[in-house]
Amino acid sequence: GSECEEGYQKLLSPTEIIHSFLKTHTTYEDEQDQIGLLFRFIQYVERQVVLFDALEDAGFTKVKDIDGAGSIKQLKLDIQKSKKEIQLAHKLRDFSIYLVLTAHPTQFYPGAVLGIIRDLATSVAVNDVENIKTYLEQLGKTPFLQKKQPTPYDEAISLIWYLENVFYDASGNIANQLFQSFGEIEGEHKPLIKLGFWPGSDRDGNPFVTTQITQNVAKALRQSIIKCYYRHVRMIKRRLTFSGVDILLSNLENLLYSHIHHCDNTIPLTAQDIKIQLDEIKSLIDKDHDGLFGHLVTDLIRKVQLFGLHFATLDIRQESVVHHQVLDAIFTEYTGLSVSERLQFLSNPPQVEDNIDYPNALISDTILNIKGVETIHLLNGELGCNRYIISQCQSALNVMEVYGLFLACGWDASKLNMDIVPLFETIDDLQNAASVMIELYQLDTYRQHVKRRGNKQTIMLGFSDGTKDGGYLMANYSIYKAKVMLTKVSNDWGVDVLFFDGRGGPPSRGGGKTHQFYASMGRDISNNEIQLTIQGQTISSNFGTVESAQYNMEQLINAGVTSDLFSKKEITLSPAEDALFVQLGQQSYDTYSSLKNHPDFMAYLSDVSPLRYYTETNIASRPAKRNAGTKLTLRDLRAIPYVGAWSQLKQNITGYYGVGTALAALDEEGRFHEAKVLYQRSLYFKTLMDNSEMAMKKCFFPLTAYLGNDSEYAEIWHLIHAEYELSKKYILLLSGRPSLMGDH
Repeated sequence: GSECEEGYQKLLSPTEIIHSFLKTHTTYEDEQDQIGLLFRFIQYVERQVVLFDALEDAGFTKVKDIDGAGSIKQLKLDIQKSKKEIQLAHKLRDFSIYLVLTAHPTQFYPGAVLGIIRDLATSVAVNDVENIKTYLEQLGKTPFLQKKQPTPYDEAISLIWYLENVFYDASGNIANQLFQSFGEIEGEHKPLIKLGFWPGSDRDGNPFVTTQITQNVAKALRQSIIKCYYRHVRMIKRRLTFSGVDILLSNLENLLYSHIHHCDNTIPLTAQDIKIQLDEIKSLIDKDHDGLFGHLVTDLIRKVQLFGLHFATLDIRQESVVHHQVLDAIFTEYTGLSVSERLQFLSNPPQVEDNIDYPNALISDTILNIKGVETIHLLNGELGCNRYIISQCQSALNVMEVYGLFLACGWDASKLNMDIVPLFETIDDLQNAASVMIELYQLDTYRQHVKRRGNKQTIMLGFSDGTKDGGYLMANYSIYKAKVMLTKVSNDWGVDVLFFDGRGGPPSRGGGKTHQFYASMGRDISNNEIQLTIQGQTISSNFGTVESAQYNMEQLINAGVTSDLFSKKEITLSPAEDALFVQLGQQSYDTYSSLKNHPDFMAYLSDVSPLRYYTETNIASRPAKRNAGTKLTLRDLRAIPYVGAWSQLKQNITGYYGVGTALAALDEEGRFHEAKVLYQRSLYFKTLMDNSEMAMKKCFFPLTAYLGNDSEYAEIWHLIHAEYELSKKYILLLSGRPSLMGDH
């Protein structure tokens, strides 16, 4: 450590620091011996981090005030104090949180290590020293590197572990707590907590996801939830030993057991079948046994209402360009049509014939996948897979092409029980989102489809790609403005718009103080549901234990409810505040774009950061960029390795670059006080600045200071460092703190 600190002070490169250490403190001269020593250092550090994660998990309930601000318990006190029980009941009939688990490549721990963390945390919590020593010894012999790249199915199985061991209990606990606090107000057809799932169905840029894998993942999810119900029934049997009840429970136990390993069982099973049997058991307990232990059955009934036979809803996602390629391949006349003629054609296309040999596997698989959704519905119910997300969506035609493909694959328009979800990501796409939706709502065919879907339209907004494209402030402003406009446009057409936020772990990808972000919304932005992705390392860090998952879900529920019931803000930002935000966003965008267009930008990122190693780490099935084999471009580079590379450099430009210049320009106009007022009055703007501050706190420029003298990269390093220092200066002027996150 001291060798590194001295090296940083002398502006030495990492290579120079390592060579100095080896020469001064070791006798190793053979390069392989030196590499072996360094690797053992890395192994030691890795395992210390694991131990720290386990300590963090074990101490979660002591570190966090789980019954404090943002909890269900606090919500109950606030509701009782303000006498808003009726308003809450109305809100909860329509409101829910929808957490979608994704398998993006930021989960560095292999499954075996995650299991050790859990066991370590359990032992630490009870101060079981002997087991702690044993698990640490096990950790020392457990490899962290994965020799093979995981398949999408491997990723799905890894995340299903969290569904079984964390979300099943955490979601059920919240449902029970809400009932105890407010009574039965959730409504059977609108669960307060919904789970989504991308591994095995997210095709965007992942050539390894196939129809067969999607079908296998759907079966695995069904088997997993039936297994949970089976274990639950066996557990409550120990208490429900009463005459008559025992026979009914045994019948249910046998039924569930027969379906655990047989998804295609000849005897059909639905969630309603399970619920009917549980209702009968509960009724018998109330009638003949004084309701003794009836709450145990009620707990299971609520879980069946939450998870059905799907456990988590599979979202299919694919790039818009793929759908266009498929239509060109299956309909020879499609290519020559104008846009208006294509829209008409897609309203009632011919049906695709079976067993046709198409030019490539992608076309065949796209068709098979759309047809295969019906199989998932038969086994898992409609909630098994009821959304198709279109990434890089830029037009109404992109949406209608998916609609047309479903009809061409044999779906009846009147029975098309799938939500088609446009995903707007780049700055231009976000700015054009409202006009795209107006054009869609004006199409009678699509308008009728939305009407059949309950006049609800889900729209996904991508924080990660927006930040990659436009920088921190402009991306956040564009998403905010898109939500305002999309809410208004949808309301004008009588459509309830639901926003699905593609958020990642770090602040620059929409993470950070997520619950505070939702709490800051005014009534000009639809908030009937909070839908967001939970990605990579965030799953294990924020939802890795029942306690942490329950805490973070309660925070989101509280934020969504209180922003509606207690907020006095009709609009998120006033016209004057909006105008100020526009100015800051545009200045920030220009500054970020200038850096992005620097001739050395991509070379710097590729040569200096660990970007090129992302694909080689075998931490995910999806490639680090689209269009494999082509030259690396910023457009093709996935947002996660892009942001991750800057994070590994400890420069985090996606979290602040352009913020300092924008605030400095305002200061030069003598208007910096306006930014301070905005920071003090707008929770939304304050949350953005606080998240930016968090991103800067994770920077460490001494690590790369040697580049300041580099013949090739000195200029770009100084640009980044200067913007960091400027942003730090003005963030501290806004917050009034002496140091970054000085009050944490």
